[in-house]
Amino acid sequence: MSEGEPAGTRLVSLDFEIFGYVQGVCFRMYTEKEGKRLGLVGWVRNTPGGSVEGQVQGPAHMVDQMTLWLSKTGSPTSRITKASFTNQRSIDQLELSGFKTRF
Repeated sequence: MSEGEPAGTRLVSLDFEIFGYVQGVCFRMYTEKEGKRLGLVGWVRNTPGGSVEGQVQGPAHMVDQMTLWLSKTGSPTSRITKASFTNQRSIDQLELSGFKTRF
């Protein structure tokens, strides 16, 4: 964060992939709901390999909260065994709108 920049205004983009028992347990729906609750934008989808992947964008401190939720909480009946976060980068403005489930 540069000097003079208000805390929480730095925007970031982050890709994620969540492993475990995460398909067929409403993980995508809960991810979309949590992303919207935190004021983030992004997308989420199931992969053919049984994981869930997506991208999230927004203020860095809110993205941090989302990564914690993705790695520790998830949907009520999910069982997360591993969470992978990649391609974190600073962005000047949001590149997506809304938070959507992709098929």
